[in-house]
Amino acid sequence: MTILKTVTLSFILAISLPAVADFNTVEQAHEVALSDFRMPATGNGKLSFSECNGCVIQSYRVTNRTQYINNDKSMDLTEFRKLLTKARNRDKIMVVVLRHLESDTITSVSVSL
Repeated sequence: MTILKTVTLSFILAISLPAVADFNTVEQAHEVALSDFRMPATGNGKLSFSECNGCVIQSYRVTNRTQYINNDKSMDLTEFRKLLTKARNRDKIMVVVLRHLESDTITSVSVSL
């Protein structure tokens, strides 16, 4: 009986080894306070943010394909900028910025207001 168990466990282990994958991170998410976030002026501009008070300000390119999302609703850059300018309590509102690591561009900016 132990030989059967050993063979079965060896077989299961041999099958599961190829399932171990080499995961590559494609996008990185940054959660920043709205007070530390600056929107781009144009659709091909740069947005800037600081992840904490005293942290280095980071700037990344946005493209025409960058998505701007409020409450799971997609909107264009102009609408999104107007929405953010009306926001109050900017220290308490969090913005999630997704950055594509290979192209080093922003793929989406989302907020819940």
